[in-house]
Amino acid sequence: MAAVRQEMLALLVLLARTVLPSGSVVVNSCSSAAEQLCNFVCDCSDCTDENQCGYLRGSAVLGTPFTCDFEDSDCGWQDVGTSTYGWVRGRASLAMWGMGPHSDHTLGTDLGWFLVTTSSPAKTTATAWLRSPEMREAAATCEIKTWYHLSGSCESVQGLNQTERPVLRLALAHRDEVVVLWQSPERSREGWHQLVAYPGRIREQFQLIFSLTQPPTCRAEVALDDIMFRNCGLSEVGQQACGAQESHCHSGSCLAQHRFCDGTDDCGDNSDEGTAQCKNFTRCSFDYDLCGWEMAAGPPVWGRNTSLKLGTSYSIPTRDHSSNSRAGFFLHVSSDSAAQAGGTAQLSSPTFQATNSCSLVLYCHLHGSATSSLIISYVTNSTKHLMRERTGDLGSCWIRERVDFNVTDPFKVLIEGVAGSRGTVAIDDLILSQGCVKEQEKPLVTLPSQAHASPCAADEVACDSGDCIAAELACDFADTCADGSDEKRCGTTTFESGAGGWHDVSVGQLRWGLQKVTESDAFLTGTFLALQTGEGQMVGPAKAQSPLLGPSGPACTMEMSYYIHSDPQGFLAISVTDHTTGTTQLVWQTQHRGNTTGGRVCVPLGERSRPFQVELLALVDLRGSASVSVDNVTFEQCYLDVVSPTAAELSCNFERGMCGWYQDLSSDFKWVHSTGQGQGSDHTTGSGYFLSVDSSVPWSHGQRAQLLSSHQEPAAAPCCLSFWYRLAGPQIGTLNLKLRPEGGEEVVLWTRRGTQGSIWHRAWATLPSTGQQRYQVAFEVLYDGFLGDVGLDDITQTAGPCGTKLSCSFEVEDCGLAASGKGTWQRQSNGTGSTVGPVADHTTGTAAGHYMVVNTGRVSLPAGHTAALTSQPYQPSVSAQCLAFWYQLSAGTPGSLRVFVEQSRVRRKVLSVSTMEGSNWHRSHVTVQPNGDWQVVFEAVGAGGDHGYIALDDLHVSEGACPKPASCDFEQDTCGWSSPLDSRLHSFAWGWKSGITLAKYPGPEQDHTLGTRNGITLGICGKSGTNGVGQMGAGLGDTLHSVPACPGHYMHFDTSVLGARGTSALLEGPPLPTATDSCLRFWYHMDIPEHLCEHCRGREEGSTGPWVSLAPREWAPQSSSPVDHRHSASIPARQRRWPIPSGCCHPSRGWRGWEGSVALEGSGQLVMPGHLCPLLAASGELRVTLHGAAGQRTVWSVAGHRSRGWQGAVVPVQNPSEFQISFEITTRRWPMEGTVALDDIMYSTRVGCHSSPESPVEEKPSGSFVAEVALSVLLALVIVALVAAGGWYWLKQRRLASRTPTENNSSQGFDNITFRDDKVIISPLEGDES
Repeated sequence: MAAVRQEMLALLVLLARTVLPSGSVVVNSCSSAAEQLCNFVCDCSDCTDENQCGYLRGSAVLGTPFTCDFEDSDCGWQDVGTSTYGWVRGRASLAMWGMGPHSDHTLGTDLGWFLVTTSSPAKTTATAWLRSPEMREAAATCEIKTWYHLSGSCESVQGLNQTERPVLRLALAHRDEVVVLWQSPERSREGWHQLVAYPGRIREQFQLIFSLTQPPTCRAEVALDDIMFRNCGLSEVGQQACGAQESHCHSGSCLAQHRFCDGTDDCGDNSDEGTAQCKNFTRCSFDYDLCGWEMAAGPPVWGRNTSLKLGTSYSIPTRDHSSNSRAGFFLHVSSDSAAQAGGTAQLSSPTFQATNSCSLVLYCHLHGSATSSLIISYVTNSTKHLMRERTGDLGSCWIRERVDFNVTDPFKVLIEGVAGSRGTVAIDDLILSQGCVKEQEKPLVTLPSQAHASPCAADEVACDSGDCIAAELACDFADTCADGSDEKRCGTTTFESGAGGWHDVSVGQLRWGLQKVTESDAFLTGTFLALQTGEGQMVGPAKAQSPLLGPSGPACTMEMSYYIHSDPQGFLAISVTDHTTGTTQLVWQTQHRGNTTGGRVCVPLGERSRPFQVELLALVDLRGSASVSVDNVTFEQCYLDVVSPTAAELSCNFERGMCGWYQDLSSDFKWVHSTGQGQGSDHTTGSGYFLSVDSSVPWSHGQRAQLLSSHQEPAAAPCCLSFWYRLAGPQIGTLNLKLRPEGGEEVVLWTRRGTQGSIWHRAWATLPSTGQQRYQVAFEVLYDGFLGDVGLDDITQTAGPCGTKLSCSFEVEDCGLAASGKGTWQRQSNGTGSTVGPVADHTTGTAAGHYMVVNTGRVSLPAGHTAALTSQPYQPSVSAQCLAFWYQLSAGTPGSLRVFVEQSRVRRKVLSVSTMEGSNWHRSHVTVQPNGDWQVVFEAVGAGGDHGYIALDDLHVSEGACPKPASCDFEQDTCGWSSPLDSRLHSFAWGWKSGITLAKYPGPEQDHTLGTRNGITLGICGKSGTNGVGQMGAGLGDTLHSVPACPGHYMHFDTSVLGARGTSALLEGPPLPTATDSCLRFWYHMDIPEHLCEHCRGREEGSTGPWVSLAPREWAPQSSSPVDHRHSASIPARQRRWPIPSGCCHPSRGWRGWEGSVALEGSGQLVMPGHLCPLLAASGELRVTLHGAAGQRTVWSVAGHRSRGWQGAVVPVQNPSEFQISFEITTRRWPMEGTVALDDIMYSTRVGCHSSPESPVEEKPSGSFVAEVALSVLLALVIVALVAAGGWYWLKQRRLASRTPTENNSSQGFDNITFRDDKVIISPLEGDES
């Protein structure tokens, strides 16, 4: 492997030598000299000399300078690979590169841009190379931050070493050398992670190179986003006024005096490290020897070596500090073996005279382990005095440390290194000030004897009593040592007796340290942890870490007292680092807002696996009166088995809180306890609380959210869990219900994918017995897009298994269908592509989806033999029920599918089919009028063919008679109409909703079928919709009384989402047979503002505007001519034509939707070719298309327009082969704000469009009823005035009463309602009289 590393680094050097150009391509409006380009300093007034430098002058989205967010360009980054494996600029919505991130990091959506690797070649090690433009003169404080996303996986191969994984590296090419600055950790969960690298002081030109190397066993992809360069520019040249403790650099800038002669070029011109002023300092770079320092006998011992010889292991320094080179020497101690891990390596100085002016500066490197440490002490008379200790993983960088000695006796400096497991500790550039004078008489200063080796093994820790316990039992919030010493230094502390296990891991000019209260304070007492001036050379927040903690329970919280006083930029924050997944999560933050802030805070940490660490971060300017302090830290209820009072209850309506449910804090985004916020009301009362997940909120950088139950005791018998859910929006993902047995594999009990409309649906799942295992229940949301939301309410647990499922997609189970006969029905997917059965299921439209299938080849099912699949008994709830299912028969000789309905042991055949046109899924339905329990039997009959199959999917039983094929009023369900789930189509889903007004999902206030919104009716409003929808709200005791009418339902689409994600929304009907004289009738409702071509007119030259900016995000009024801000040049008035970047202009929205050119007429008006006006004026179109084996054709369309109410359409249908009807809303331009709705689709065959008495040829506006009443009154007055007047008055009052929406008088106090067995149960409140 060492040879492979050397070859890789040699290739990096070759790349750097061959691809470094002489100049960078930048926009340089002020013609700055070449040496001023890309040097992190704005020399032009508009900073254009810092564009296309691997960064732009700033990010408009993030508000940060010298940043590349890839939203507008690649910032000059270039793919420099030698094969097809490389880097491209892309975004998730393009779906071109396989796995990739589901969102960028900048915007957190699928519309944001990033750089991503293309698919790597199979069966060979491959590297993708990415190179920056030339940069110049990085300051010693330079920090490079970016975010990377690793996705994909490696095959499990026994014996893989740590190199057999994808490795992302960031390297610096400078002169003739390439130095690796950073490489990805060995463990990393899929998702966005932050990369931080410190290049150090770099003179002259350099470039950065990202590389992704992966072995043949891996198919991984990496994306990069938000590359930021902070504090990289040198100080401005010019004389500055310096403070009392500062001195001038040659450039005129000021530098703290203790930063002179410290081994770092802080001035930028190296004047602070001049030979003359630093001649009395003693510096040891270890390039030749130990400079008089002595190593104590080991093991372990300090080793003197270079990065060239040590290789590229994760924890090893990639360069020395002295020369920033791989060939430079340093000292290091590594945990190469279990015997050395935890051992102490010692390095001692010569003996120095007593002094009060001796200081030591050194550079340390601690990386790879959270338990590594570096200890600096001095020794007098065999006694060791601790001066400084650094513990933890400080990153792959050299950190400056300074220690001042004030000693009254001769002494030695002692430096000790302890490398934790898989970690390395290194030191370089030991610099002693002129006050450190060697003792010539050599008094005897002996080092204290090293502590005896611990009696505990490498994977154990010692109790204070001397006993040994496993290391993972320390700081697990439970006493394991008999004396409780394993929990003493675990973060809970008042800081009176020390840091309590907290340690500073800062790398910059701020640090955390202990401090005593000097005056009375309301928040702090005695000793506390305070922000102090640090010795590091970086600029950034101070960070303190707890020891490794965990595991923790769901109720775990951290409490602390805090105090902050600073400018508005100052902050104090708490984050949690999970070392299992390699992620860091911000859990709490406070920012100073002009006054002193303090108090006690309780921060939920929740259930977390071991190991994790809590981090305290703070950033203020200590040069003034600013300060940050922390005291009295405690961890409460963190023991894993702490049980909350509501833990045993799975049932919850969320009116009084979360019950025993809690948020999985390792999720990418959150479940929110809310009242709707425009998504709709809760299910319990219509005005209460429910849980929701909304991907549009800013913190949704990811794909997954989990809601967990508390740990449940073992279940001896199965039980039924019912719940109400909502999956709404045009681009939504999957809701899963999972069972997580303790110590076992999680099992999916129920799943639903894609939009189900903005209404509540009921679902059931049986929780099986778990034997002796405890378990958890989890609701999981997986987002496929960023336009939609998920709701959850009224979870109810009842004894015994659930009844027969009214809806079954076979994604999780066979739903109790029993197989019998010669052949075998089985549930399967076709993920491998080699299984006998459909390529994709009907539910998801993917190879991963499941269905039921039987092999009808003559070997499996001989001719005449049958294979039966029988459902469990269905219990009739109404006089008529509709049985619907989807089926598919293979080509050739698949046999036949017969379907029977069985009641009282009597079978009735309802379907028989033996051939099928095409390979699509077909829908069939039949009305059942039961007089008792009934079952459905699917029977496959073999025909003796060599190969064949019959498959079933999406079995569903709903209330009411079945409609005709492809006909639907959308009151009970969607009747087989659906939107395709294939993401490659880049189209959106139509929604199913009622006329109830929702801010997030607008639509007509009345449907067409019932013409109702919230009218009054007598009876019970009950609906049974798709996917297991039960009654929507039974009355108390199921008695008849006046309740809100069942709101009418329809299909709808909000056109404002059309744009870069997709320009169309499809609604497809089920497959239909050949049509010769058929007719399609439907009602549609449009409310889309028209945009006219006149909006694209300009004004005469010389007017005050508004001329428009060609930049797509802004308008810039100009007095004379339009300005292209991308090139910052005015366009001459006499120029006759110029480009439009993205289409028709609108006074308030800018340029949209078309690229072309316009001309300036003599009148000064902007005009365009006439044939383009309809394109620019059109605000979208609703189409009806027929698509089959011969292709697709449009048979009807209407342009977008403002609301004219519900309008009818009649479309003759003829097609020579099997086909589907589709409704499509599409646009050539966006944004297009408005809604389109469909209702009452009627499809009739062999009767044409002229024989139906219900042809919807006349308009039916929403207010048509009022017009009809007025016309009736007028005719009555003509016939008989007095009688008609009275009749009119009476009629009007009755009709208006029936049409007027009533106020919702539902009680607001029902916070204890749960839904159980379709009845409302109101439990007595505590304290109520019985």
